[in-house]
Amino acid sequence: MTQAVRHDSMRARNLEVVLGEVSRNGPLTRAALAELTGLTKSTVSKLVGDLVDAGLLAETGPARAGERGRPGVDVVLSGARIASLGLEINVDYLAVRVLDLTGAVRFAARRDRDNRGSRPKKVLAELQALAEEAITEGRRLGLDLAGAVLAVSGPVGDGVLFSAPNLGWQDVRAADLLRLPVPVELDNEANLAALGELWYGGGERDFLYVSGEVGIGAGLVVNGELFAGPRGLAGELGHVVVAPDGPACRCGGSGCLETYAGQEALLAAGRTSTVADLLAGLDRGDQVALDACAAAGRALGVALTSAVNLLDLDHIVLGGVFTPLYPWLAESVAGVLAARLGGLRAAPPVLTASRLGGDAATLGAAGRVVHRVLADPAPFLVRAQEA
Repeated sequence: MTQAVRHDSMRARNLEVVLGEVSRNGPLTRAALAELTGLTKSTVSKLVGDLVDAGLLAETGPARAGERGRPGVDVVLSGARIASLGLEINVDYLAVRVLDLTGAVRFAARRDRDNRGSRPKKVLAELQALAEEAITEGRRLGLDLAGAVLAVSGPVGDGVLFSAPNLGWQDVRAADLLRLPVPVELDNEANLAALGELWYGGGERDFLYVSGEVGIGAGLVVNGELFAGPRGLAGELGHVVVAPDGPACRCGGSGCLETYAGQEALLAAGRTSTVADLLAGLDRGDQVALDACAAAGRALGVALTSAVNLLDLDHIVLGGVFTPLYPWLAESVAGVLAARLGGLRAAPPVLTASRLGGDAATLGAAGRVVHRVLADPAPFLVRAQEA
């Protein structure tokens, strides 16, 4: 019995090693995989065959030119069978995204909805309908759902959304209100957006992701891993105080960054009601819109100065609504950082716009499931055999 357990454990580990090498370095032949992993060619051949049969790998094309010995066949990750579901509840929209094992988006939908003051059950019922639409399309494409993750705007721990002032929610087990064919995990929107940027946005291995929505959150990536703090509460940048005598914030404090650079504050200062209208004003050089962005950028620069001093950051990524506004925000943010950090650093951190924009959170949510499959594919071979 002990030998059987050890054999199963070793096989699971070897499956992870082979699938991981293909994920990072594919396409690869069986011979190349044997060389990279140190496993025997016969072992690699069996593992690859099992992964192909389970729909996690696919064979494609001839071996690369110059490979010695009998020509082989390249194997790559397959997007034909395994999929994941990313979900998001934000203050003014709901979103879903289906991702296959290769990271390709197979379905995406977004529904604009003002969720402020709405009961959690009502919002989750609408998200459930959107999720069911995504699952139905996934099944039509022959995809097997491996898991789901829900992104929410607020601190999360042990499956509980502790507080979402902009929604008016407190201590809500949001994921438990969904009835899906797989368990749903709950996490903070900015943290998941940071992972989306890391995995699918060509992000650096060390950076702070700033999510600009009605609220402002942040996700910290250190050495290619998300740092969320011991209770998952790190990253509440929106409630860093930038002016102690400033306006009241929904969190109960005063002068928080959110009251100066959050989406609602930006729109109010720009005397417009939508981000699209604000962007149109910026494009035509409207001075009110330009001043609103400059003021928000300065406040953001003040908050980020504290973050840089505390965390020694070299890269900052502006996401969410800050992505389309980046051309008008960047100069004032960078100016404050340079002025306030000049005596402490040789150069301020590199400031960039997110490559994913508003898609980052659902990509990160779905991507978390994909990366778990890649790290432990053995259960999905069993599922394929039982299907």
